[in-house]
Amino acid sequence: MAKASQEVTVEDLSAQMDVLKRDLSSLTQTLTEYGFAKTAAAKQSAKETAADLSAAGREKAALAQMQAEDFVRTQPATALGLAAGLGFLVGLITTSRR
Repeated sequence: MAKASQEVTVEDLSAQMDVLKRDLSSLTQTLTEYGFAKTAAAKQSAKETAADLSAAGREKAALAQMQAEDFVRTQPATALGLAAGLGFLVGLITTSRR
């Protein structure tokens, strides 16, 4: 009698296989959704970081421009001399000598 209650039929195995298939399908769907959510979160984080870095870069560029303008106003002769010297050096470097 104990042996008869422990016997597994083909129908039992088939039903268990169907349950296992549904569970695997559900797990696959859950993992896919999780991957999409993580990808979206990473994309949003990257956009926010890029925006922050862009704003910081603009602020630094504006500050450098203001400092350069102040330098030119307070020391125009020095600024003119530096610009002329730099232009001369760039001309020497870019001119090909034969």
